Amino acid sequence: MDAATNGAAPTKVDEEQARRAKRAALKELNIAQAGREPEKALDSSLKRHTALIKRMRQSLAAENHDQILKDINTLSLEKYVDEIVGAVVEGILRCKTEKDVWSAVEIISALHRRFPKTFTPALISLLSASIAPPSRAALAALSPEQREKEDSARVTRQRPVLRVCAELALVGIIRDAPDRSGGEWIMKAIKDLLSNDPSLSSLPLLLVFLKSYSRPYLGIVPPASSKQISASSEPGTLSDVTSEEAAQGNGAFPASINEEDELVEKEIRDRFKKMCEGYFDNVAKKLVIEHDRLQEQDRRNHEAYIRSGEIFEDRQQAYEKMTKSYEKLLSELLYLPMPTLKTASQKTESIQIGMNTGSSLLGSDSDDAASGGGKWEDEEERRFYEEIPDLKDYVPRSVLGLEGDGGDESADGKEKERLEKEMVEEEFRKLEEELAEMKIDENGQAAGDARGKKPDDGKGEEDIDDAPTPTPGTPKESPSSTPQLAPQGPSQLLTALLARLPDATNRTLIDQAAVDFAFLNSKAARKRLVKFMSQVPKSRIDLLPHYSRLIAILNRYMPDVGADVVAMLDEEFRYLQRKKKVVKELAEVRLRNITFLSNLTKFGVVPPHVILHMFKVCLDDFSGTNVENLALLLEGCGRFLLRSEETRVPFAKMIELMRRKQSMAHLDQRQLLLLENAYYQCNPPERTARQVKERTPMELFIRHLIYDVLTKKTIDKVLKMLRKLDWNDQLVLRTLHKVFTKPWKIKYGHIPLLAMLTYDLQRYHPAFSIGVVDQVLEDIRRGLETNLYSMNQRRIASVKFLGELYIYRLISSSIIFDTLWTIVTFGHPEGRPTPGMPSPIDMPDDFFRIRLVCVLLDTCGMCFDHGPQEQKLNNFLTFFQLYVLSKEALPMDVEFMLTDSLEAVRPKLVMFKTYEEAAVAVDDMFAVAYQNAGIVTGDPGEDSGEESGEEDDEEKDRGEGDEEEDEEMALGEDMIDERAPSPEAVLLKSKQENVGPSEEDEAEFAKELAKLVTDTSAESRKVDKKTALALWDTALPPPVVRKKKNEEYDEDGEGTTGDAAEDSGVMKFTLFTKRGNKPQTRQIAIPAESTLAVQTRTAQMQDKVEQQHLKRLVLNYEQREEAEELKALEARSRQGPIKIRLAG
Repeated sequence: MDAATNGAAPTKVDEEQARRAKRAALKELNIAQAGREPEKALDSSLKRHTALIKRMRQSLAAENHDQILKDINTLSLEKYVDEIVGAVVEGILRCKTEKDVWSAVEIISALHRRFPKTFTPALISLLSASIAPPSRAALAALSPEQREKEDSARVTRQRPVLRVCAELALVGIIRDAPDRSGGEWIMKAIKDLLSNDPSLSSLPLLLVFLKSYSRPYLGIVPPASSKQISASSEPGTLSDVTSEEAAQGNGAFPASINEEDELVEKEIRDRFKKMCEGYFDNVAKKLVIEHDRLQEQDRRNHEAYIRSGEIFEDRQQAYEKMTKSYEKLLSELLYLPMPTLKTASQKTESIQIGMNTGSSLLGSDSDDAASGGGKWEDEEERRFYEEIPDLKDYVPRSVLGLEGDGGDESADGKEKERLEKEMVEEEFRKLEEELAEMKIDENGQAAGDARGKKPDDGKGEEDIDDAPTPTPGTPKESPSSTPQLAPQGPSQLLTALLARLPDATNRTLIDQAAVDFAFLNSKAARKRLVKFMSQVPKSRIDLLPHYSRLIAILNRYMPDVGADVVAMLDEEFRYLQRKKKVVKELAEVRLRNITFLSNLTKFGVVPPHVILHMFKVCLDDFSGTNVENLALLLEGCGRFLLRSEETRVPFAKMIELMRRKQSMAHLDQRQLLLLENAYYQCNPPERTARQVKERTPMELFIRHLIYDVLTKKTIDKVLKMLRKLDWNDQLVLRTLHKVFTKPWKIKYGHIPLLAMLTYDLQRYHPAFSIGVVDQVLEDIRRGLETNLYSMNQRRIASVKFLGELYIYRLISSSIIFDTLWTIVTFGHPEGRPTPGMPSPIDMPDDFFRIRLVCVLLDTCGMCFDHGPQEQKLNNFLTFFQLYVLSKEALPMDVEFMLTDSLEAVRPKLVMFKTYEEAAVAVDDMFAVAYQNAGIVTGDPGEDSGEESGEEDDEEKDRGEGDEEEDEEMALGEDMIDERAPSPEAVLLKSKQENVGPSEEDEAEFAKELAKLVTDTSAESRKVDKKTALALWDTALPPPVVRKKKNEEYDEDGEGTTGDAAEDSGVMKFTLFTKRGNKPQTRQIAIPAESTLAVQTRTAQMQDKVEQQHLKRLVLNYEQREEAEELKALEARSRQGPIKIRLAG
């Protein structure tokens, strides 16, 4: 392995070698000391034995490790071996992490060394039973839901057991033979789990095994192209190297240790690897087959959607769940290429359906249908109701009775059309009268409610109540029994035909039934057909459109069929009007009646004046069941009547009348909803068609490169194509910026490739890379501010992309740490999450920020394992635990994600149990950070934390050029500024007064001065010279206070001190005295002309001149330093990548 070309792989190899050495040492110990008798006397206390067994049952994890080992070495245990075996197996089930598993292995090894002949065989037998595959007979008796639940529980139980067994086989406890390891035993156990598993429920077990033990058992090592790239790699060449590595194979890697040091024999490793690769091939084949089946089902679903508007999602969701588990296993653990799956764009059959179907058959109605204004909702409905076959093309004319009657038929047809037109005009005239009355009496009741009803519609209450209640659907005469022999005569053939009709649920079958009935045409046959149509079961509403098509086909040459059916339905409608009070019992009958009438109307069998009259009857009595009848009529044939030429005007008037009555009537919410839905279904509001975003060919080409072409093998080609674009074109730049700053639009696994492209392009277009980084940071910040659930996928992708940008050296570690701190502190009071103070944008039950931190740590956390960055990450993880503990109880998936992420970056991290423990640790961490930054809080003799921090910032900006120190100080600044500002220290400031001392002040001053001289002379006689000097130094103000006092005088200048001195002729001094151990201050006024005042003012002026001179020198030095750094940066940018550092 070339450690220079990879920064993360050597770490993984070192960890694997450390594990191998630890296992080898334990194996040697188990072999050498197996069966050795203890040297000292052992305790046989029942109480201690019972406590040990109970502790083992609870857990064999790391927290109980030391105590259990101590008990094993001090207790006799001979009489309790069987109980210990059962307790050990139960304790293994609670081992979740790698540390817990190793703790269990060491405990089992200690027991094995004491009882190799009694404990070990019983334990191996019980472990073998624990990881045995489930009984196929037992699973077959369960339902699919129960089987899925049982498989999930079994995998949860067997996962820790399998890990412990794998470790035991490596440390010499599970063995195939005295001189061999237990690899054969483990391989057989896994083979039994994977074989005869058509549902692939044991895949998670293989996933766990390969994740932890692929190196010792299979000899598989992660490929060399790992996360962190080399600092010596040239920009623009990384994609070429990656493409070559991807084309070389499945990630073969040279062995890092000798063969004799391997814990599993080479023969076993080869067979184990071959078995897993064979299983991979089988799973890949099944994946391809299932994917093809899904594509075929998608095509069928699309056709069904065009026909009926139904969408099937259950199979697709189940398949996506299965595909996700396949990809995670195969791509991440076996390092083998995924099988090629056809995308939806490669299967165009379903796309062509609906685009070209029937395009040549569309007439003038096609434009209306396309715009949403036609009388048919789609092309499929138009063909069903309009394209009906002509019987004379299938049946001889003699059978239809057409010889010599053509002229009479045409005359009869014209007369019939004339009569229908007159009836429609009559209905239209009555409607206009009703509308006129409604306009006059808009504020009162509907004026036309009591008028316009036919005599047969308005019978008295006695007639209504006394009318018998027939049972529609029950024949008046019992039908003839089904013949036992094959049908021979016309009657038997007709019976067989009518028996086939309930199964005729498509156009082809119903059209064939019409042709068959034409050959059996007779008056008796037509009556039997009409009678059959009156007996349609109430629950088979789906048959009515097909039966209506049958009647429409026959009505052209057998008009009595259509007339009789319409008359039968009209009579049933009148009967239902008389039975308006019978609501629930006749609800299905009303639904069947209105649906049948609506379908016959769309086929043109029901005359327009008949359906309009029925609509008007329901409008006249606008209440009760008639409201539902109106809604059913509008949904069934309202669109057709409103857009047909002959009924457009009268039906529009009827709808207007209905809307007016609806606004005036007191209807319940259900009825209002029915009417509104029906109205907008037959007369949808006008709206423009959905605009498809138009993109230029260049935009489509760029999107195609990034979204479709970009893979590990094609990244160099994509880079070359992107470099060939016109980067001076603003449209190209804007499109590239959009594509590169929206990582959520590409596959999650391709985000590293997008970061790699950004890294390669920054050599040629550095401003573009800066813009990408800036936009990604802005997206992360905006996600924290809004916290919308619909944006979660975008936020995950953005954080992942930011981590990959750091992996490819486009940003510094300070940006990563700033982002981490921002995620856990943004929106909380003073940047500190507290359980009792929830944030509106980060509630206690919202765990998404934890996911963001875990994704960022999983992406680049492994890079912070040395130097100052290691301490930074440790500090953050301490505060991160405080953030996690401020939340409610974590869900299981979030807890597992958090555990895996922390174990990956800090395997030995000790987790805090309570919020108070984490708070104490965070406070200690901040105190250390303040101390390192030169800030001491709470001491009145020093500067405030803010001023000290500002001075430190200036010194850092001027004197330090090292990147790591800058990042350390930046972290300190964030802690100081955002979370815990230092309290202000007490400063002593002298104030100028406008008047001189009064006589009383002078007398008091003389008295105090005499007392001070007396005290000083008395003390001077008690102490020597050195002590006196020390006392004098302690009596003086601290240097910091004197410096602050001078700065205040400098800032005020002559504006305050000088003016006051000139006006009053005095200068204020501060006199420090000491009474006991307590220092005291007092201000005294000295004349401005005195020698002390003149000398003090002169010294202040000299200090100010000297400070100005030093300031000028420092500024000149800084300018020279900045010029030299700029030159060095330009030289470095020509040689290597640019390091982007963003402040704030």
